[in-house]
Amino acid sequence: MSAVAQNQVASASNFAGTLIDILDRVEYRRVPIEDQFDPVFRLRYEAYRREDFIPFNTGGVLRDEFDDQPNALCYGVYIDGRLVSSLRIHYLTPDCRMSPSYSVFTDVLEPMLNAGATFVDPTRFTSDFEATLAYPALPFLTLRLAVMATRYFASDYGLHSVRPEHGAFYKRVLSSSLIAGPRYYHGLTFPMELWGTEAPKVYEKTLRRYPFFASTDQERQQLFAPPHRSPLWIHPSARAAQFEPTA
Repeated sequence: MSAVAQNQVASASNFAGTLIDILDRVEYRRVPIEDQFDPVFRLRYEAYRREDFIPFNTGGVLRDEFDDQPNALCYGVYIDGRLVSSLRIHYLTPDCRMSPSYSVFTDVLEPMLNAGATFVDPTRFTSDFEATLAYPALPFLTLRLAVMATRYFASDYGLHSVRPEHGAFYKRVLSSSLIAGPRYYHGLTFPMELWGTEAPKVYEKTLRRYPFFASTDQERQQLFAPPHRSPLWIHPSARAAQFEPTA
């Protein structure tokens, strides 16, 4: 192995180790969707207002019609008890086609759903500004939720409606491919592309490269099972998952 390749392997290993160490300080919190003023909705508002993507509102929260859909799940990511980011997830099936990506890319996704495909659609990925500076790996900590969701729901695809300049990240980290070119997305001032990950094909490879994405069955149940069956706060299980079969 060349010196350059050795350095790349060492760098990737160090990065993965650092992320697992940070996970020891992380908690995921399922958001009670009926709480209109949950801190996650305030974080969303602040993140979008910071870049002038949405107009001012007196409530200081950002919710939309997709938050109230029966297939919606919303999460806050906390480090040392501080809210640092959030993510919303919809699970699409041929019988339940409600999600932001579907509403924008209907002509692309509808034939796939008609053929029986299922999708995990993570949206409203927002972060605290200071946290993005303090934790450059915050996107990985947050997207871990989406990776776990594809496993829990045994979905065919993970979707990513992202700004064009972010597509390369999803291609590199999640082996995503471009499904549809830029379109404007529910009043936002910038276009979004649709990228997709064939989850069953790349899941094991992704975990080998990024072991902090690993999780136990118990953690996934706590995160995605009906709320009455799980606690509100969930501790990551990447360390334990290294010793649990993934099959």
